[in-house]
Amino acid sequence: MGILTGKVALVTGGGRGIGRAIALALAEAGAAVAITGRDAARLDATRAELAGHGVAALALPCDVADSAAVGRAFAEARAQLGPISILVNNAGITASVKFAEMDDATWDRIMRVNAAGPFYCCRAAVPDMIAGGWGRIINIASYAGLSGIAYSSAYSASKHALIGLTRSLALELGRAGVRANAICPGWVETDMVHDAVANIVAKTGRAEADARASMLALAGQQRMIAPEEVAAVALRLAGPEGDAVNGQALTIE
Repeated sequence: MGILTGKVALVTGGGRGIGRAIALALAEAGAAVAITGRDAARLDATRAELAGHGVAALALPCDVADSAAVGRAFAEARAQLGPISILVNNAGITASVKFAEMDDATWDRIMRVNAAGPFYCCRAAVPDMIAGGWGRIINIASYAGLSGIAYSSAYSASKHALIGLTRSLALELGRAGVRANAICPGWVETDMVHDAVANIVAKTGRAEADARASMLALAGQQRMIAPEEVAAVALRLAGPEGDAVNGQALTIE
């Protein structure tokens, strides 16, 4: 019996990177896990890994920026696995753009995925949590949501919004047995980092190592963070230790 046996988790952006690492950690702890994302092939591959831990696993293609799609995904997860008791809002996107060159479409898309998406998912999951008298909302924010970051104004604004949502939910739902917290890592070794490095190399002609060093310096980091490190924090928040943690923005460097 794992510490999360009998719980049902849904992880957005669960097919790769941080989301995949968190989904695997939750499955290893005994939770049934549904994962959502836009890449069906990656979702299916991760679902097979999750099922290998002997738990029920479900892959649901879904764009979290689409409210109706989120509603359908949660309904399917609930029908197949049961009420959602753990929600991990991990799906996110970014773009490196000078503020003066930011267009409406880029701003709107980042805000919809990174801020509106978690709102849609929380709205879909919270009734189950209140009814069960227990719940965990774990939002994957960023150090950019605490300090800001140059050339990523939309991303930073969206992560500030996500932390604000987290703190408001913690206050509103705490008495119902629901805990809401945010995890704020610096740069994590994911596809997002690989794309950012490639973008710097293409725009500046720097070597890859120099591009990585500049990114770390911007965040005040000494190294890239492994997805499994974020997953370890998420697992602690999801488990019994999470009973005493609410409304926090936990940094990982």
